Amino acid sequence: MYVVTVEFEIRLEQFSAFLPLMLENARASHRLEPGCQQFDVCTDPDRPDYVFLYEVYTDRSAFDEHRASEHFKRFDRAAQEMIARKTVRTMQRIERG
Repeated sequence: MYVVTVEFEIRLEQFSAFLPLMLENARASHRLEPGCQQFDVCTDPDRPDYVFLYEVYTDRSAFDEHRASEHFKRFDRAAQEMIARKTVRTMQRIERG
C-alpha cells in the first residue's frame, strides 16, 4: 500500500469555499478510482485554517493516476489560490508478518 498525507494551511477567509471542493475531490477519488482505498479529510477544531488528508492507494501508480484524474486537476486549479501552505508526504506501508 502507498500512503499519502497532506497538510494544508488555508487562507482563513477562503476556508468555507475550500472545504466543499476538498470533500468533493475526496468523494470522487474514492468513488471513481479503483486504486484509492481510503481518502480521509480531517480538520482541527483548534486550528480553523488547517486541513489534514490521509490517503491510501494500492501502489504508487494508483496515486499517479489520482493526480492525473480530471477531478483532481479541477480541484487543484480551483483551490490553488486558497492555500497558504501545503506539505505532501508519501510513504510505503510495511506489511506485517
